Amino acid sequence: MYDYFMKKMIYQKFILGTQNLEKALQNGLGGVIFFTKDIQTEKQFKKIIDDIKLLASIPPFLSIDQEGGRVERTENIRSKRLSARIAYKNGVEFLTKQTNEISEELKKYGINLNFAPCVDVNTNIKNPIIGERSYSDKYTEVITGAEIFIKSLRKQNIIPCIKHFPGHGDADSDSHLTLPRIDLSFDEMKNVHIKPFEYFIKDNIEMIMVAHLHCTCFDSKTIPTSLSQNAINYLRNELGYNGVLISDDMVMKGVEAYGKLESVIMGIMAGIDMFIFRNSDDETLEMIEQLCEIVNNNQELQKKVLDSYDRILKLKKKFNIV
Repeated sequence: MYDYFMKKMIYQKFILGTQNLEKALQNGLGGVIFFTKDIQTEKQFKKIIDDIKLLASIPPFLSIDQEGGRVERTENIRSKRLSARIAYKNGVEFLTKQTNEISEELKKYGINLNFAPCVDVNTNIKNPIIGERSYSDKYTEVITGAEIFIKSLRKQNIIPCIKHFPGHGDADSDSHLTLPRIDLSFDEMKNVHIKPFEYFIKDNIEMIMVAHLHCTCFDSKTIPTSLSQNAINYLRNELGYNGVLISDDMVMKGVEAYGKLESVIMGIMAGIDMFIFRNSDDETLEMIEQLCEIVNNNQELQKKVLDSYDRILKLKKKFNIV
């Protein structure tokens, strides 16, 4: 039973880049993430998606980061749209039009999961990674802007994924390059940065991305929130979130120091349901195989995998993916 079913459940926990995927898709890979390099023309991009669907033993999440502005993956096809901040400043009508266009375009390609919108409250004007990706430095405006985008995505039957819990807006460094330290009190995090997450959890948001940040209000010891039992227990138990939790890209420097296998095990134990690895290289695929062997001999990990699989499958069924 383990060899077939548990292995597929473990593979469902991963979203990988587009290289070297045939075996992983046959093993039940949870999803694929597309970057700019994967999208040269509309025809070519649709073919990649069609090929992936044919190879997959379980229909996968077909995912992208398409926020508008700096983070858009279709720049080889057309010019970029405005960032979240600028689009919001142009008014609700303009923002609605832009988010509708993004959602309709993604639907046309066959995308079913968008890692957007950012609900970070950009309180640090020197923030090197969020900035205009955030709607505002006020959480009420972040909620207003993000809600418009979420509605646009849902209208096209595309899963929205809000990010980056518990809030990347006060960071003074880039988690792609290091592990940022957020040294705010719990009250300040809760009353500003966590507010949008709390709001959208009440609105039954389908997926939340957890950031690679060291938030001292959750952990005095240096550990990324993506691997933190304290941070994720707060999401599950205090905020009552029952949806899918996904890590930010696991090849980022903010989590690299732990090593691929150990960081994934820590993440599973903390309560992360899915992991993104943009590099679907031999090392990553071997890590998943090693994880299968470890889970086979660990009942606690097996229980965590089963719980995550239930949430992932429920979400795929809700959006008619499986």
